[in-house]
Amino acid sequence: MKKLRIVVQGYIVRGPLGGMAWHHLQYVLGLHKLGHDVLFVEDSDEYVSCYDPRDLDDGSTTDYTYGASFATDAFSKLGIGDKWAYYDWHTDRWVGPAGERAPAFCNTADIVLNISAINPVRPWTANIARRVLIDTDPAFTQIRMIADAKARAMANSHTHFLTFAESIGQSDCKVPDDGLTWKPTRQPIVLDAWPVSPGKPDGRFTTVMSWDSYASREHAGQRYGMKSESFGPFMELPKALGTEMEIALGGETAPRPLLTAQGWRLLDSVEITKTPWSYQEYIRNSKGEFTIAKHGYVVSRSGWFSERSAAYLASGRPV
Repeated sequence: MKKLRIVVQGYIVRGPLGGMAWHHLQYVLGLHKLGHDVLFVEDSDEYVSCYDPRDLDDGSTTDYTYGASFATDAFSKLGIGDKWAYYDWHTDRWVGPAGERAPAFCNTADIVLNISAINPVRPWTANIARRVLIDTDPAFTQIRMIADAKARAMANSHTHFLTFAESIGQSDCKVPDDGLTWKPTRQPIVLDAWPVSPGKPDGRFTTVMSWDSYASREHAGQRYGMKSESFGPFMELPKALGTEMEIALGGETAPRPLLTAQGWRLLDSVEITKTPWSYQEYIRNSKGEFTIAKHGYVVSRSGWFSERSAAYLASGRPV
């Protein structure tokens, strides 16, 4: 197999939470283990984009120091401590162990994987021969490409388009057509990082979720909602089963008193996802996962499958 120079772009410094981090780390770790020369290159973009869970207001900031510390710990513990760099547009500064060499690496790279379409195209990535946009939020990504001229221009600067909508192109798939040639792909799981362990007989079925991740969308008369709009039919499930079920829950709009009254045990999702290892430990202590898909994934018949559910399965837990 030819050794490639691969740039992976994602959302770790700006989104320093365990589940989100694994989502991107596994691309870097997996490609590295396959023998490729890989570098994770993240960009602040030109707006307030960093999240700091210590901020008791909304956590939004241009200060990347918390996220950089998070990234340092995560990459180091996976044995790829020198494989990341972060460009801060606000200060025109490169940081991270590979910061000084990142532009030169990009100039000689064979391919760039822009995961979740949340990194802008810069001069150091614009001329890479194969520029792949990976849609991890099907239906919502396509609606954004239709409605947002800036997002569409960014997408058009790529050469290939992959999506987690596994049913894309099939006759019953209702993901809006944005004119781009999307092809299905799957979230990679590095099995070495998720060793199978015995489930706990007295453990609970759990999940980690945000009630409303962002505002719902509408397109061509169809509403595409969040998990909150999928949850209704399952609200009474713990009572119906006679068992306690658990959600590590985020989102200010969540009806916590109602959920508790129906038998759901609620934990703080930020605490559970504080690091990649706390997130992994939470899965390891679970009996299995009961998960809810976003309403938009369901009505679009996208074929989306959660990377978190894949992690549960990799760890030997039923989903």
